[in-house]
Amino acid sequence: MGKNLDYSVVVPVYNEEENLRPLTEAIVRVMERLGGSYEIVYVDDGSTDGSVSVIRDLQKTYPVIRLIRLRKNFGQAAALSAGFDHSRGRVVISLDADLQNDPEDIPAMVEKLEEGFDVVCGWRKERKDRTLSRKVPSLIANWLIRRLTKVTVHDYGCTLKVFKREVVEHLPLYGGLHRFIPALAVDFGARVTEMVVKHHPRKFGKSKYNITRTFPVLMDLLYITFTMRFSRKPFYFFGGSGFLLAAVGGLIILYLSFLKLFLGQSIGGRPLLIFGVLFVLGGMQLFSVGLLAGLLYKLHVESRAGTTYSVREVIEPQGKDEEGS
Repeated sequence: MGKNLDYSVVVPVYNEEENLRPLTEAIVRVMERLGGSYEIVYVDDGSTDGSVSVIRDLQKTYPVIRLIRLRKNFGQAAALSAGFDHSRGRVVISLDADLQNDPEDIPAMVEKLEEGFDVVCGWRKERKDRTLSRKVPSLIANWLIRRLTKVTVHDYGCTLKVFKREVVEHLPLYGGLHRFIPALAVDFGARVTEMVVKHHPRKFGKSKYNITRTFPVLMDLLYITFTMRFSRKPFYFFGGSGFLLAAVGGLIILYLSFLKLFLGQSIGGRPLLIFGVLFVLGGMQLFSVGLLAGLLYKLHVESRAGTTYSVREVIEPQGKDEEGS
């Protein structure tokens, strides 16, 4: 199906049945006022409540709704990726289904996008979450992400964002990388900005976030920092590290050789000899890994196939289902 709409609103859904009707009404009200053609793409990420039934019932009233059902709970990154892949809008808008993001902020963000930006990120400056379990870890994580990625967005965790189509087509979303969309977009070459948006307390349902997610976020941050710096040039890291390690080992062996050949000292029982040999061998291995990583990246660039999710079905407003893989 051609990408011929003005706007796509992508909403990942996981057990949000009570929020879906008021959210849909709010989105429709805003998008009708904004003008232009649009669609609402709900991505059901393996919900176990009545979310799918509610969305299918809403389709009877609002033919702009499309439902993407994933086979199981793949996580928010994969759900967003599925929504982006199946969206058809020139401008793509993402937001949470929990009614904490306010659709009323969308027009101002679209206007900001049209100033020449590729991504506009929401900044929940006055968050309505519990301080210990949400605010404090978020503040720490956002500070660390800004320091390590050098992308100065205040609120990486806010799902409310507005994108140009070409950006979402190049976002590598899997695992927990949805938390780093601004950094991924900048790494792609996009112009990213932010603006303050409203944030509401959760009224219905249960939050999917807790303090136990802090450690995975830190691990993802280390990964994304590494990939941003070295994914396009892995040989620089592995090859450089290998060369340095081998050089140190070589110097150790040269030193021991001098002691043996010119001073007649015995070196066979010295631990330094073992370290020297290990450093040289380890350096050669890292150097080889760098070459292989460079070749793998070349293959990755030349063949960008595969997805991080599996679609059960695509339910169009007309009732026609498309079986997914």
